Amino acid sequence: MDFLKNRPELSVLIALVLGFAFGLIWGWYVDPIEWTQIGPAEMEQSEQDIYLQTIADAYSYQPGNTGLVTNALRSWPNAAEAICELRGRTTADPAAQQRLDAIAMVQTGGQSCGALPADGALPEVPTPEEDGSNLGAILALLFVLALVGAGIVVVLNRRNSMMAEDDNVDIYTDNMPESAPTMVTEEGVNAVPIARFQSDYAYGRDNYDDSFSIENSGGEFLGECGVGIAESIGSDTPKNVTALEVWLFDKNDIKTITKVVMSDHAFFDEALKAKLAPKGEPVLARENEVIVLETATLIINAEIKEMQYGAGSLPPQSYFENFSIELSAWAKEGDFDDPDIEGRVDELLEY
Repeated sequence: MDFLKNRPELSVLIALVLGFAFGLIWGWYVDPIEWTQIGPAEMEQSEQDIYLQTIADAYSYQPGNTGLVTNALRSWPNAAEAICELRGRTTADPAAQQRLDAIAMVQTGGQSCGALPADGALPEVPTPEEDGSNLGAILALLFVLALVGAGIVVVLNRRNSMMAEDDNVDIYTDNMPESAPTMVTEEGVNAVPIARFQSDYAYGRDNYDDSFSIENSGGEFLGECGVGIAESIGSDTPKNVTALEVWLFDKNDIKTITKVVMSDHAFFDEALKAKLAPKGEPVLARENEVIVLETATLIINAEIKEMQYGAGSLPPQSYFENFSIELSAWAKEGDFDDPDIEGRVDELLEY
């Protein structure tokens, strides 16, 4: 079931190929169609006469083309007797009798109607083998289908690989006006928005871990931000994600700020909340909620654009079915010194 859910296109393709192959095998070998009462032997006498005379006339125009006669009478085992019987009734037209004798000789292996034994028994003439076992054509068709199916599988796998490598979702930067809008932090410092990123989680994306590079207009690297899975509940596969972490790294601050966005169930479960506390400040997930992460030189406004809980055997509102969040990156105005890496290392060693 997981395979069908995770790879619907491939599942449909496999079902089509198997269904077509099964239909061919069943229709040609297990329960083939049997055609009845359609041969010349089952026609009315007058229609048989017309049929035989037509063959005789055609053969007279193509003498030596025995295939024309044998193919036309292939499904008529007693055709020679019928030809000779018709010849006996066609006494008024010697030319027609000769034409009938000619096709009778083809059917009897060289004996005309006048040379048949007195008892009327006709010699056994070997019938040409059927063309057709269609097994070769069917196997060739199945081989072509297998090649087409394999090609589609390769294309789908390649597409999925490329999507997995890019596993991100849409990343976009809005066109900035000449004079960008500003905001004021709690400290009263102006900040300028420099980029915006969109990240979407959907149930089944167990490797969800989006990260985005933050750069200024000159291409200088300022830091990174991202969203990933913080915690899941149950032992099901795919994971039942109950909490996500939103983080911000500032190269000028040498630290990462993290906030844990929790489902309704996780937020009010004290044990689970305590377990996630070391990862970051807990935040209750609410649609349109704006989560602020701030470092020395950067600010991220993470707005929950859309969210939906999954429904199943787990507690209600305990895991996310869909989750969409927009990260707006702001750079604080001003000059900042290079980070004091050595000082922080000394501080950690002293600790």
